[in-house]
Amino acid sequence: MAKKSMTIAYPVEDKLYLNLTNKCPCACIFCIRNNGDGAYGSEPLWLEHEPSLDEIIAAIEKAEPLKYTEIVFCGYGEPTEALELLCSIADYLKEKYPNIPTRLNTNGLSDLINGKPTAGLLKGRIDTVSVSLNAATKEEYLRVTRPKFGECSFEEMQKFASSCKEYVNKVMFTIVDILSPEETAESQKLAEKLGIGLRIREYIEE
Repeated sequence: MAKKSMTIAYPVEDKLYLNLTNKCPCACIFCIRNNGDGAYGSEPLWLEHEPSLDEIIAAIEKAEPLKYTEIVFCGYGEPTEALELLCSIADYLKEKYPNIPTRLNTNGLSDLINGKPTAGLLKGRIDTVSVSLNAATKEEYLRVTRPKFGECSFEEMQKFASSCKEYVNKVMFTIVDILSPEETAESQKLAEKLGIGLRIREYIEE
């Protein structure tokens, strides 16, 4: 049984990560949640309940954010599942800690989750958006990501990432390093076609 706690803010090297929600519309076959209760040595990231704005702000302040070079919206769920909270927290951070960059790690399905275009809400709030590309073709994306929204998800993810370029300083795709060289090359081609950078991230086994 998964251990539960209220680990909202947790450090990863010199960055502070924020765990806003455990909700996610995907069931990725390589998701870190499949391997344990935490990430990068953190306390369990399965939340006892969905945190309130006050709880998140209290966790941020307890973590002493000025010690970190970046604040990242990323935890054991998809941050845009809590989009209103995300925006409120980002506003708080930009007002109180304007010199600390903010990043959103996302599966890129925010528009489907929230039923409307959402990239514009990130303007002035998020400095970098990192979108999990996961695969270079719709068929492979659906196989490894298993989104509840079905076949439209692959195109909607790309659309969201492209839209973010209008509102955010930096947008990038990511894939995990367990993809084959051929899949990695195809992912690079797709990213270049959309004018978005690609980062290969390490697959973490807790």
